[in-house]
Amino acid sequence: MKDELIPEQYVGKETNIEEELSGGNERAAKEMFEESRTRLLNVNRWHDLAGGPSAAFQLTDEKGISVNRAVVEGDYFKIDIPGPGNVEGKGYDWVRVEKIEEEHDEDHDLVLIRVRPAKEPSSGEHTTHFFTSEATSNFVVERRGSHIKAAVYGRNEKPNTETSNIVDKTRNTMVALGAFAGFSEIQWKKLVKGLLGKN
Repeated sequence: MKDELIPEQYVGKETNIEEELSGGNERAAKEMFEESRTRLLNVNRWHDLAGGPSAAFQLTDEKGISVNRAVVEGDYFKIDIPGPGNVEGKGYDWVRVEKIEEEHDEDHDLVLIRVRPAKEPSSGEHTTHFFTSEATSNFVVERRGSHIKAAVYGRNEKPNTETSNIVDKTRNTMVALGAFAGFSEIQWKKLVKGLLGKN
């Protein structure tokens, strides 16, 4: 993993969840990478990969309209987290896809999706996520030789208490504290295993 692809950690919590798999040989590993890449880019199926109870992810376009296709830069994830929803986010937490990176050569393949907490795209005025907009989540599938890795790298995770909505402020703090307590790590561990076809 090239360090420059993952934002620098400077505030709040850092999360590093990784799962590896051996393909046995390079040809098999390339095939496994392509399958994992397809799973990663199909955000609407992430809930199926992670299983319940976990957040459900719906891919939307830049206007917040649900779409059923591979993710592209500028899309949003509409996230339905178990428990109370984000009022200003119309019941959901929202992140925007700010980067999709792919690298391919003989010995190495990589695909990365970086998302950042964002406003609800149709009418939001404030970041509608339990983390502030300083946070990023970086989802990676990578092949080196005959080995495959799936990972989630969270950076600069801290509770979003900047909203003027007191209900959201309280809710965001509670959800973020739950994330800090390890609930999100449990989900990410299940997701990375699912991306590798291990669930």
